Amino acid sequence: MSRLSQAKVPEHVAIIMDGNGRWAQGQGQARVYGHQSGAQRVRDVVEAAGNAGVKVLTLYAFSEENWRRPAEEVNALFSLLVSYLKQEIDQLHENKVRLRSIGFTDKLPPDCQEWLKLVEARTQNNDGLQLVLALSYSGRSDLVRAMQRMAAAVKEGLIAPEDIQEETVSNYLSTQGLPDPDLLIRTSGEQRLSNFLLWEMAYTEFYFTRVHWPEFSPEHLKEALREYADRDRRFGAVRMDKPVC
Repeated sequence: MSRLSQAKVPEHVAIIMDGNGRWAQGQGQARVYGHQSGAQRVRDVVEAAGNAGVKVLTLYAFSEENWRRPAEEVNALFSLLVSYLKQEIDQLHENKVRLRSIGFTDKLPPDCQEWLKLVEARTQNNDGLQLVLALSYSGRSDLVRAMQRMAAAVKEGLIAPEDIQEETVSNYLSTQGLPDPDLLIRTSGEQRLSNFLLWEMAYTEFYFTRVHWPEFSPEHLKEALREYADRDRRFGAVRMDKPVC
């Protein structure tokens, strides 16, 4: 993928990888087949994002609500995650990718937790693309946990209530230290946040595509990045070099 002007490349791209199951059913296959095909897209898109100059790529891999899915599908998803981590650990490290996970990962199966810790430790000093996997993640639950931690800090006298600012809240979230997403991509035609990075997306640009995740290619990513580059982000301000309507 050719690079856009670096000034126009979003620093942080977040993706809701939607449509695996529906795509598989449309192919006359079981939903698990869609997740297997979607795993290949993760590999392709991670490489393409890094080549494009994106600094942080956050993938919504498994939400807290996804625990309600059939056990067979949930088990297959975590089996795929472990397989991905095993297969990609060397390649991620070689490409200077740093892996990080957010969410309530203590709820994941033990082998998933072990492999996440292993890959995170192996890649922690890498200075290339940061790949963030949102696992057992919920934007609302993350905010609740942050409020609980801040309340405990206030009770212990570590911070005063009047000193709590937006930056304070951000520092108590699981995304602490990461820039807010510049661009959200959601595949499969759905147009909602689904409880993803609710605090962090206050000024994020949204890009929705009807393409299902198993068919989302590096070229589709490039198209999303081109549209982002054409947008005028004002963050509530007014461009003074243009007439005001």
